[in-house]
Amino acid sequence: MFNLSAMTSTVSVDTVGRPREIRTDGERLAVTTLESVRDETAAYPAESEPRTVFVVTASGRRYRLVHLLRTRRWTVEELGVPPAGLARAA
Repeated sequence: MFNLSAMTSTVSVDTVGRPREIRTDGERLAVTTLESVRDETAAYPAESEPRTVFVVTASGRRYRLVHLLRTRRWTVEELGVPPAGLARAA
């Protein structure tokens, strides 16, 4: 069972479109590392809402940022342990 609370998140980007800051519930998190970018704009038809997925680090935590291109909306999801932490745990 999961308890989810609705949060309003905003992502600021630089002139090239890379995420620079995440603002959520009055908190401002500067993006320090851009781990990966997955551009799915050519993989799906325009009607299905193509997207770009970023994995970033901000304030020592990892986030998945999904930008929906047609509606220009962002979803923000906090991820668990960084990949390096998984290797140490094993």
